[in-house]
Amino acid sequence: MTRVKGGSVAKNRRKKVLKSAKGYFGSKHRLYKTAQEQTFHSGVYAFRDRKQNKRNFRKLWITRINAACRMNDISYSKFMNGLSKAGVEINRKMLSEVAIDNPALFTSYVNIAKDALAGKTIKKASASKVETKTEGKEATESVDLSKLTVAELKEMATKKGIEGISSMKKADLVAALSK
Repeated sequence: MTRVKGGSVAKNRRKKVLKSAKGYFGSKHRLYKTAQEQTFHSGVYAFRDRKQNKRNFRKLWITRINAACRMNDISYSKFMNGLSKAGVEINRKMLSEVAIDNPALFTSYVNIAKDALAGKTIKKASASKVETKTEGKEATESVDLSKLTVAELKEMATKKGIEGISSMKKADLVAALSK
């Protein structure tokens, strides 16, 4: 049997590994075998750190929220408990951004949480009134348009006779329907 050399295929495979190992320390970017081992390890590290990145950001957001809570004389755990009792659904990322950019709004969230912990009920002001016709009768019911899907919003807009809905985004549809 004749000898089959790798030729250009093997050369290209090795070049690809060495190219991906560019910038590594020592022989790890020069020698094929060590470069290949290091790229395997790099893939493992990248997979692991993609998971850890999510944990690290959540820790950062919680730290920021806690600092803002302490400035408003409430602990983080009581604040989050109060928000859940009040029915406020806002994630930690947005709470952290609000705490940094708009301290007055964050203070209002703290007041909502404190009221909920004290047992007071809060009215939901975000619900918009939408008119629907059922079997010839007109009925007005309170529906939160922001929680509906785009398809449902478009269907409601066609029933209302709003034009140009095919190019509208969700926020535009909500604004058009709430008029």
